[in-house]
Amino acid sequence: MMRTHFFLTVLLWSSVLYVVHMMPSQKRTNKHSHSERITGLSENDGKTLHRTKRGWMWNQFFLLEEYTGPDTQYVGKLHTDQDKGDGNLKYILTGDGAGSLFIIDENTGDIHAAKKLDREEKSLYVLRAKAIDRKTGRQVEPESEFIIKIHDINDNEPKFTKDMYTASIPEMSGVGTSVIQVTATDADDANYGNSAKVVYSILQGQPYFSVDPETGIIKTALPDMSRENREQYQVVIQAKDMGGQMGGLSGTTTVNITLTDVNDNPPRFPQSSYQFSSPESAPPGTPLGRIKANDPDVGENAEIEYSISNGDGSDMFDIITDKDTQEGIITVKKHLDFENKVLYTLKVEASNTHPDPRFLQLGPFKDTAFVKISVEDIDEPPVFSRPWYLIEVDEDAKEGSIIGQVAAQDPDIAKNAIKYSVDRHTDLDRIFNIYSGNGSLFLSKPLDREETPWHNITVIATEINNPKQSSQIPVFIRILDINDHAPQFANYYETFVCENAKAGQLIQTVSAIDKDQPPRGHRFFFELVPEFAVHPNFSVVDNKDNTAGIMTRRNGYSRSKTSTYLLPIIIFDNDYPIQSSTGTLTIRVCACDSRGNMQSCSAEALLLPAGLSTGALVAILLCIIILLVLVVLFTALKRQRKKEPLIISKDDVRDNIVTYNDEGGGEEDTQAFDIGTLRNPEAREESKMRRDVIPETIFQIRRTAPLWENIDVQDFIHRRLKENDSDPAAPPYDSLATYAYEGNDSIANSLSSLESLTTEGNQDYDYLSDWGPRFKKLADMYGGEDSDRE
Repeated sequence: MMRTHFFLTVLLWSSVLYVVHMMPSQKRTNKHSHSERITGLSENDGKTLHRTKRGWMWNQFFLLEEYTGPDTQYVGKLHTDQDKGDGNLKYILTGDGAGSLFIIDENTGDIHAAKKLDREEKSLYVLRAKAIDRKTGRQVEPESEFIIKIHDINDNEPKFTKDMYTASIPEMSGVGTSVIQVTATDADDANYGNSAKVVYSILQGQPYFSVDPETGIIKTALPDMSRENREQYQVVIQAKDMGGQMGGLSGTTTVNITLTDVNDNPPRFPQSSYQFSSPESAPPGTPLGRIKANDPDVGENAEIEYSISNGDGSDMFDIITDKDTQEGIITVKKHLDFENKVLYTLKVEASNTHPDPRFLQLGPFKDTAFVKISVEDIDEPPVFSRPWYLIEVDEDAKEGSIIGQVAAQDPDIAKNAIKYSVDRHTDLDRIFNIYSGNGSLFLSKPLDREETPWHNITVIATEINNPKQSSQIPVFIRILDINDHAPQFANYYETFVCENAKAGQLIQTVSAIDKDQPPRGHRFFFELVPEFAVHPNFSVVDNKDNTAGIMTRRNGYSRSKTSTYLLPIIIFDNDYPIQSSTGTLTIRVCACDSRGNMQSCSAEALLLPAGLSTGALVAILLCIIILLVLVVLFTALKRQRKKEPLIISKDDVRDNIVTYNDEGGGEEDTQAFDIGTLRNPEAREESKMRRDVIPETIFQIRRTAPLWENIDVQDFIHRRLKENDSDPAAPPYDSLATYAYEGNDSIANSLSSLESLTTEGNQDYDYLSDWGPRFKKLADMYGGEDSDRE
């Protein structure tokens, strides 16, 4: 069928060279024979007629592409009228594809396609043909060009510019909204037949989308497509050539379409009410819980703003929006009080922050829910009646006087008792104290406003049943000024008067200061003391501005007579009670020039007439200092000698053991002891001196009434024992004491153990224990029958 098609389309018209087809062409052959015949006649007549040379006249050769037959495809035949068929002519083909794609038979001029041709690779071939005489090698016809055009067949399917398309469109778009345009191209010849005419159709994606068959524009086919129901769509588009007719080639592509979100859904709470609890001690800003309204939209279309629209707890609680989770966080706004209110109800509203005006007709884009918050009771610390206290007290307030009171109470239902105390870290000097029961502050020490005008202390209130629950409050104590300081000179004034001064001359201006701070300011008055009210030399003039001027009252002053004047001045203030002080102004008489400038105030001029020079004064002072040093050294040496004890030998009783088993010769032995000491106690009183140390001073001993006349010796001894036992300055050394005189009618009679054997019965020595520690050993020796027996 292809071969026949070639026969019908490939024709070569030429006056010299013919293309002979395989189909019958009898008519054309006759025509050429007639022409040859004419040519031959002119030659046979012997005439010198020359045939006019005619060029090669070619039409296009047409050849189908993609030939798949078993033989080579026949293109056509070249022929010249010079060819007698005897094989003397040779046909030669040159140009595009000559010898490789196109092969010519040298003898017959038949042209064949040696390979399968593709129009899409090359659609036109230009070749040149010539006929040569084999014997002479001369061209019998000039070289001429001809064209072989490859005729297209439908061998290429349409191809899309992309293997996959991606597009998006807002949800809820109307029908016919353009989504994307796809494009397919066909490599076949668009000018020949319908091989390159492409038609689009949709294979997958209906009924949601459609495609324009000519332009390839994809459009929506359903109204109100919701992203929340379905977000992704995959559409398959087909492009088919041959105008979409049967047998046409086709190609497909995939289009992924995403529905983008619009704010077409309001937020909705999953439940109508929520329940939370909070301890009453929760500070402001404490989060209590989270609530969330669901919005199926995404991005900014799902952003929610929470607010409290109503409720009895709108002033006690707040709600903030968590931008990351789109949750509402309930927080404490003010301090809660279980004793005041235990349950609060809030009406919370959730609304979109970016509503879309196109969908407002769908309804309000907000929702509400109720939140109930219960307050839990806890043990709270005491609460003061004020956030701070200010107390004013006069600085002359007495110690122990109450200056103010603080008050606190337990806010809990139990109303526990409270005790008060002062934080001693804020009152290191312990000037203030507080009654723990009622919170009254009182003074423990006197106040001084000039030293400390303000005191800032801290008072602590603590529950008695639970000391861990305590609170503090600052107390500011302002000390009010009392006029308790007298004014005094503001400076030390070095005042002088010239010897040549005139009466009424101002020599000094004085001013005063006062530590007190009267509310109306200071006002001082100056005057001379009453004894000097009419002073013969100077006067005081009050300037009414807290200063006073010292004026001279006579002409001329003499240093030789009086070199220095003392002027006592009284300074008063005007506060209550009035305070005053006397300040003495020292006025020196000096030599001055004519302008009143001081030249000399030295006392040397007054000393020279007495005949004493400065060197003499210095010598006198040195002599006095040397004498003082000698006196001090002598006194020190004398004190050191007085401290030496008299007993310095090895027989010092303080450093040796003294035995007491020698009881002496009894009452008849008058040589061992001084009996007169006991018989005359008054003599003992008069000379009570230590005999082991040199006495430093002889002081008068307080005399007592003579005891020996009317008091028994036993009572005397008891009294002396008591005095010595209670004397904290008793010397730490042994002293010799005599006990030879026992007195009259002694209960114990003789203390000698020699006569104890002749005594009838046992004697009672228990009274020895009452004589003090000095007789403890003796009491232990005679103090009971049990000890004797043992």
